[in-house]
Amino acid sequence: MIKKILLVIPLFMLLACNKSQQSTNQNNKTIDRDLSEITAGGTLKALTVYSGTSYFLYRGRPMGFEYELLNNLAEHLGLDLEIVIARNEDDLIDMLNTGKGDILAHGYTITQSRKRLMNFTDYLYLSQQVLVQKKPDNWRKMKLHQIQKELIQDPIELIGDTVSVKKNSSYAERIKNLSEEIGGEIFIDTLSGSLPAGKVIQQVVNGDIKLTVVDENIAAINASYFPVLDIDTPVSFSQRIAWGVRKSSPNLLKKVNSWVDSLKNTTDYYVIYNKYFTNKRQFRARVKSDFYSLNERKISPYDPLIKKHSQKLGWDWKLLASLIYQESQFKPQSESWVGAKGLMQVMPATARELGIQNTADPKESIQGGTMYLKKLYRSFDQVEDSIQRIKFTIASYNAGLYHVKDAQALCEKYDLDPLRWDQNVEKMILELSYPKFYNDPVVKYGYVRGIEPYVYVDQIFDRFYHYEQLFKNSSTLMGM
Repeated sequence: MIKKILLVIPLFMLLACNKSQQSTNQNNKTIDRDLSEITAGGTLKALTVYSGTSYFLYRGRPMGFEYELLNNLAEHLGLDLEIVIARNEDDLIDMLNTGKGDILAHGYTITQSRKRLMNFTDYLYLSQQVLVQKKPDNWRKMKLHQIQKELIQDPIELIGDTVSVKKNSSYAERIKNLSEEIGGEIFIDTLSGSLPAGKVIQQVVNGDIKLTVVDENIAAINASYFPVLDIDTPVSFSQRIAWGVRKSSPNLLKKVNSWVDSLKNTTDYYVIYNKYFTNKRQFRARVKSDFYSLNERKISPYDPLIKKHSQKLGWDWKLLASLIYQESQFKPQSESWVGAKGLMQVMPATARELGIQNTADPKESIQGGTMYLKKLYRSFDQVEDSIQRIKFTIASYNAGLYHVKDAQALCEKYDLDPLRWDQNVEKMILELSYPKFYNDPVVKYGYVRGIEPYVYVDQIFDRFYHYEQLFKNSSTLMGM
């Protein structure tokens, strides 16, 4: 089991970043950190940005081409994965070289200028850059040749025109080179590096900018939702799209390249690629949704209810939202094989005890579920660390209070800390799956499938981290 992210956060407030993110180079100098140091730390820190293809949240779930591949890579390396979000794409290479991340996992075109600053991995896919422009307003009533007459069909027609691209992007570099190649000036309107490609493309749709340039696969998936766009004019030959590592990480580069080589020979790679770059139906569903992180700062349809009842717990509402997603994926009609029902998967006996008459009612389910969580939380008043106490509570919600108490008793017997979940009680909850431990005289409630609460706690905090990143970077996401 790979544990992805461990957070250290006080109750009632959230840190801007976790402990490992704080240990950056204070002098902003390039650091030497290769595979051996990364492996010793146990965590692969991956730099990326929010975008409609690399990394985003949709209906409470982290998704993205880079995100899914990074999970695959971390598992391949036997490491935890930590996602580090850059607020501005222009900062990615500096963040890599100053140690804020170990790998730059964003679709970067391999260019000579970038190769001077970092080492590229073997390419993940090929693409070419295309001009994104808007068709005439009445294009649906026009014939094809009439539409084409209104559009730029040859890059040479860009002479004297203005193209809007991010300042330090490969697109800006390509426009500069294109100006040289065709012997005429193309003006560049520089956009903020904090804008995701999808937001730039929407500016063309809205008429805020006239022209932009993006990779063909990104243009094509966006044009499937905005048919008013024309993306048929290439401005480059095929180019290699890859990730990057520091020049001081040759062993990491070798390992990643070996992984890339084997990955591209698997069906899984093409399934993931198609999900984010060719599946038009899924893309359109995301773009239309209020619960797509590049549209709104919403996690679920039940955010107001979750916020209201999380206050009674004294927990961050996004942590409660993560627990509810874990239970039901925000589906109020969910029912487990053991009969637990509703958003918070309350068992029938517990529902009667809490006065829940209709478990499918989101209001009743969240109200009753948080009442039960508060009751469990009070059972661990001797745990002084607020986050550890929350983890005990969450584990008890999943496995039952008395199985967790049994794990604490085993900790006392085997000289572990019974008041600390991480690396202590979580170890003993795993051992309760084996006869040697569940038959121990200190254990009163017997066998439990310990991997379930172990994973449950881990995944809830992992998802909470993603929710935190969403709200911390919300101004970037909304294009502000």
